Amino acid sequence: MSTPTPASTKVYSHEPVWDAKRWLPTTADEVAARGWDYIDVIIISGDAYVDHPAFGTAVIGRLLESEGLRVAIIPQPNWRDDLRDFKKLGAPRLFFGVTAGCMDSMVNRYTAAKKLRSEDAYTPGGEHGYRPDYATTVYTQCLKKLFPEVPVMIGGIEASLRRVTHYDYWSDTLKPSILAESGADLLVYGMGELPLREAVRLLKRGVPFASLRTIPQTAVLLPPGAKAPKNENWDDFTLHSHEECGRDRTLYAKNFKDIETESNRVKARRLMQPTGERLLVVNPPFPTMSEAQIDTSFDLPYTRLPHPKYRKRGPIPAYEMIKHSINMHRGCFGGCSFCTISAHQGKFVASRSKESILREVETIKQMPDFRGTISDLGGPSANMYKMKGKEQWICDECVRPSCIWPDVCRNLDTDHTALLDIYKSVRETEGVNHAFVTSGIRYDLFLHDKGVSPEAQASHERYVDELAQHHVSGRLKVAPEHTSDHVLRIMRKPTFDLFYKFKEKFDRAAKKAGKEKTQIIPYFISSHPGSRPEDMAELALKTKDLGFRLEQVQDFTPTPMTVATEIYATGVHPYNAEEVCVARTPEEKQEQRSFFFWYKPEMKSALRKSMARLGLGAMAARLLDGKQQTVDVTPPPHITPCGMQAPGARLAAATARPPRPKKPSHLDAMLREAGVKVAAPAKDRAPRP
Repeated sequence: MSTPTPASTKVYSHEPVWDAKRWLPTTADEVAARGWDYIDVIIISGDAYVDHPAFGTAVIGRLLESEGLRVAIIPQPNWRDDLRDFKKLGAPRLFFGVTAGCMDSMVNRYTAAKKLRSEDAYTPGGEHGYRPDYATTVYTQCLKKLFPEVPVMIGGIEASLRRVTHYDYWSDTLKPSILAESGADLLVYGMGELPLREAVRLLKRGVPFASLRTIPQTAVLLPPGAKAPKNENWDDFTLHSHEECGRDRTLYAKNFKDIETESNRVKARRLMQPTGERLLVVNPPFPTMSEAQIDTSFDLPYTRLPHPKYRKRGPIPAYEMIKHSINMHRGCFGGCSFCTISAHQGKFVASRSKESILREVETIKQMPDFRGTISDLGGPSANMYKMKGKEQWICDECVRPSCIWPDVCRNLDTDHTALLDIYKSVRETEGVNHAFVTSGIRYDLFLHDKGVSPEAQASHERYVDELAQHHVSGRLKVAPEHTSDHVLRIMRKPTFDLFYKFKEKFDRAAKKAGKEKTQIIPYFISSHPGSRPEDMAELALKTKDLGFRLEQVQDFTPTPMTVATEIYATGVHPYNAEEVCVARTPEEKQEQRSFFFWYKPEMKSALRKSMARLGLGAMAARLLDGKQQTVDVTPPPHITPCGMQAPGARLAAATARPPRPKKPSHLDAMLREAGVKVAAPAKDRAPRP
């Protein structure tokens, strides 16, 4: 049964007449045009103001507006002059909100080699210089200097991932919670809609801002001598202090393991960390957003446009990339060790309703520059829509960092039927000529058969066929990340053998659809912890044998709150304290990166010397002297795709299945995979002493 077509809202790419009420105000004149004599909340953002659900500042602004508050935005204020941008709207009635933007400001500005990026994707014209390093801290310090009595709430990915003691790659130091450095009063981590609504509810009731200390998914730094407020619903866990972490990085690594474990629980404990004379309190997160809650966020009255003030400054690259795309869900259960998605958006997937997605399709259709192509039907990973545990109570007890590594959990429902239904409905919508999937897909979700029902298995086969026939523009992105199994274990990614299986299956489906020229675009990372030059040589040879010539690839960039970053910072795996080799110097990183470009004449001499030093003479002959035909594969650069890292001996032992009885039950197998203890049958139990 088809879903009725929702009423659409007219959207314009160029306003024929300036209407201040269509955007949240950004200047005193725009505030006056609204007839306001005060503002409840002022948001300071490191990004240009784009009124679109993919931009966090717009989401938070529209959400606060929906609560009846008067909200203004000061995008990319000048922090170098007399701070007039910070003063131009005066002080808000309730609080300032501060965010660095959609990316950590350091990752936004610098490459893995600590060089300036070619553009700032969230600034008109891609120009640099419109946001400071450590933007959240700088903006907050400016506000505290000008308005010391006004509370400051910080959020966004930079604040979220720096909420506890963290390793900062750019300064090569362990930094305390961003609350300590910035002087902010409250930190919202993760996706902020639910904690913000709760904060607003309490403020409307007259609760002082300073008393907002027990809101889930927030963090506060208590005054010296203050104790954490009592909460009977939460268990507490104390981390090693910031000072202890600074003296002993093995304690810092242990902290990370505890933090990640709590992040992956359905019912997490409240974390506390002594920091100087103060106590950092990180409250547990809200439950995963319901379908109705996430629909509400995406259905807010966005214009879907950059603010008209930017017309003469050029396009905003990040907006141009996503303006005709649709994000169908949040969260990722991949648990990849280099990825921040699960640390920020959560391990559990929150999916929008089909009706909400189709409403967004209708809105996009009304945009004057829409030419019939939806550029992406995706999410953090393209094909996790509606996926969750078959038995929720098993997930409630599970502490696995990934639902699909080291293999797919038997309790995970990987049925793609709901996703295929969305694909079909969108591509059959009048006015939509193409609906592509350009987010990276997880092929391990449809190439496994453990615990898979016949219906789910059929959906796996249909998914590959329909993807190849209808939803690939000629290039399909996947992220094997590496070819070496021991590196992939550290990444928490499946064996590269699965990529061969996927490529064979997809090529067959593309041929069946009459699209033999469709290219698979694989992503790979160099210099990831655990990766050695010989592993990169193997990667080069395997990708050459597959006919690939890689171009825009990714050097590993340590970002706060990932397993891979903790290994880079400490040299040991946080789950087992085993040493892991790490490429740290520019020379080591360049050597690994050079293997991506084996086909370039200027690289061959250096590679030959490297491979001779490594005792890989025979491999060098195959790699550098062979005449095999290859083709360019040039994906856009990526920062943190969805994938992750692995355990060592102790974690392997902890997650290994115990001996099974001769006829184990299907339920027992699911429980063991989820990390839930299951009593062995009497005959298999060890005798009591």
